[in-house]
Order: sequence, then C-alpha cells, then structure tokens
Amino acid sequence: MTDAPPPSRPSLPAVTVPPVDERRATIILVAMALSTFLFVTVESLPSGLLTLMAPDLARSTSEIGLLVTGYALVVLVASVPLAHWTRAVPRRWVLSACAGLAAVSTLWAAIAPSYEQVLTARLVTAAAQALFWVAVVPATTGLFRPIVRGKVMARLAIGNSLAPVLGVPAGTWLGEHTSWRWTFLAVAALSLVVTVVVLMLFPTIPPASGGASTAPHPSTRRFGFQMVTTVLVVTGAFGVITFVTQYLIDVAGFAQADMPRLLLLQGAAGVVGAVVVGRFIDSRPVGVLVAATVLLVVAPTSMWAVGENPVGAVASLALFGFAFSTVPPVLSHRVMLVAPRSTTMGMAVSSSLFNLGIAAGSGLGAALVAAVGVRPVPLVSAGMVLLALLLVLAEERFSPPLTGVVAPATAADRSS
Repeated sequence: MTDAPPPSRPSLPAVTVPPVDERRATIILVAMALSTFLFVTVESLPSGLLTLMAPDLARSTSEIGLLVTGYALVVLVASVPLAHWTRAVPRRWVLSACAGLAAVSTLWAAIAPSYEQVLTARLVTAAAQALFWVAVVPATTGLFRPIVRGKVMARLAIGNSLAPVLGVPAGTWLGEHTSWRWTFLAVAALSLVVTVVVLMLFPTIPPASGGASTAPHPSTRRFGFQMVTTVLVVTGAFGVITFVTQYLIDVAGFAQADMPRLLLLQGAAGVVGAVVVGRFIDSRPVGVLVAATVLLVVAPTSMWAVGENPVGAVASLALFGFAFSTVPPVLSHRVMLVAPRSTTMGMAVSSSLFNLGIAAGSGLGAALVAAVGVRPVPLVSAGMVLLALLLVLAEERFSPPLTGVVAPATAADRSS
C-alpha cells in the first residue's frame, strides 16, 4: 500500500527567521568549529603524548592509553541522559558550560600530580564533550536560514577533520619541545576563548524556540534506518582508521618516518571533502548520503586491492580521507531532517551510536589483526560499509520521498 498524498501542503514551521544576523552567526560558527577541533584534539592527545606522559605519571603506556578508552566510554553512555536532563536549558548556557567545563578540566589535567587525577579530569572533559556534541549542531544551525543549514554542518565538520592531522601533531610537537602539560594548558586556554565568545554572542532562547529544534520530516522509520546505518558506517570506517598506519607500513612498505606526511595528506583530503559536501548537502540530501556511502565503500576496497603499491596506497588513503570527512555532516544532516522527537535527542542517540561504532570498528580491526594480520582489514571494513549502503537504499525504497531541509513534512512522514 502506497502513501497517499496529503490534500494540501502544510505551512513551514513558524520559526524560520534566524534569531541573530548572519555576521554574528558566522562568528559563532567559527567558534563552534574551533570547539569541535579542540574536543577531538584533547580526546586523542594521550595517544600522541604516550611516551611523555607515562614516565611523568609513573605509569605504563597501556595505562596512558586507557585515558582515551575511558573518555570514549563516557561519551557513549552519557550523551542521551545529559541531553534529556538539559533539554529545557537555553543553548547559550549549555554550550558555554561545556566549553568552560572543558577548559577547567583540561587545566586540571595539566597540573594534576597523579595519574588518578588526570584520569578523573579526562572523564569530566568527556562528559562535557558528550553534551556538547548533542547540542552544538541544532543550536548552531538554528542560527542560520534553513536553506544553508547542511552547509553549516559541513563547516562544523572541518574541525573534526583538522584535529587528527593538525591538532594532535601540533600538540605532540609542543609536548616534545616543552612538556605534555603545556599542550593541555594551550587547549584549556583556547577552550576559555570559546566560552567567552558563546557567552557574549549566543542568543538566550529556549531550545524549543530555535529554528532547528524540530525536524521538517519527522519519521520514526527513517530515523531507525539511519541509526543502524550510522553504526555500520562508523564501524567499517574505524576498522581502517585504527590500523591505517600499520597497513601503510606492513603492506605498502612505508617507513614510520613517512607517517606524518601521509596522515597530513589524508587530513587535507578530508578538509576538501567537508567543503565539497557542503555545496550539495542542502539541495540533494538523499544523493549526498548515497554518494558518501559509495565512496566509503570504494576507498577501502581500493586500499585492499592496490595497497601493496605505494602510489596506489597513497591515492586510496587520500580518497578515504575525502570520503570519511563527509560522514559526520551527512549523518548529522539526516538526523536533523528526520528525528521523530526533538533534534537534540536525535543527535544524542546518534552520538552514542557513533561512539559505539568507533569502539566496534577498533575491536573488529584488532580481532582481524590478531587472527590473520592487517592485510584484510580494509576489505572487511568495506563490507561493513556496503551493508550500510544497502540499508540506505532500502530506506529510500520503503519510505516516503525526502526533500531538502526547507521543505515541509508530508502527512505520511509524520505518521511513519
């Protein structure tokens, strides 16, 4: 039975006029992109500072590695509860509190005398990040006209793309030339700047009054499809991300000294991908999601097929960086289109499942490497993303048509 068209198209949501002027909104967007950059950087910093932090804190490198694992687990379990508890708090106070708490807890980590205090400070930062991720997209995009909100998400994602290839290497370099503590101090100082910008410029409005607080095409069916897609895509991608360095060394024949340049290339391709996807995400939401998923199947498949050739491996790495950078904005954009309840709660569920995918991808890759080596990791990862692609196609086959973010929801969408 097909969905019957509604007798008339309902009007657009009442709130379509942004609450601030475009110049002010753009400054806030830059601050939020910087904050995403800082959160992703500080999450991964212990990985780059292992050999500096371990002797200073009298711990093994594996125990320092737990600073990253514990951080991810907090984001996984805390996103939904924190989003629920703060659902009525104006986003100005939520985002400034997240940035301010991150500044204080990162400062605490920088001056902490013991491993236990560093770990506690990291868990506090992780809680701030968990709430930040679920609030930043609806709050920031709601400052702009509906027709450009997908582009805004892509601009936010540039911070994600730059953090692993600019933030972590820069933090590692600073730690090597001074102390790992100075790196944490620098992140804390920049987080304080973000806090001030949010407090000064972000409007104080209830979350429900924001222009992006509800989805234009709320659909429980589509949202369910999207959450499973998120887990599959991220699981596949992080199988490659976790072991790409080992793959490039063991299979492609590069040296450890080549890794900074290769990862910089991957990150640069990622920035390009985030810019490119921003040009099309608003006008072609379905096509962009399909294209991003296809690319994320092709890139690791290519890495597996031609990975023994250094030139082929580099080309595949660049394609993978380009493809993966499109994933966060595309997945977030789909949540903002179809979340059946508030977009904040939709982003909370999506954030938790994204982190579940990170853990699953790393675990799957580790199991493969332990059992058969690193060579098949890209192929298995591509298989996971292929399943996600089939799910995306099934979603389009069994759901009412989905147009851009500015189009109103149909009656069929609201009832699904």
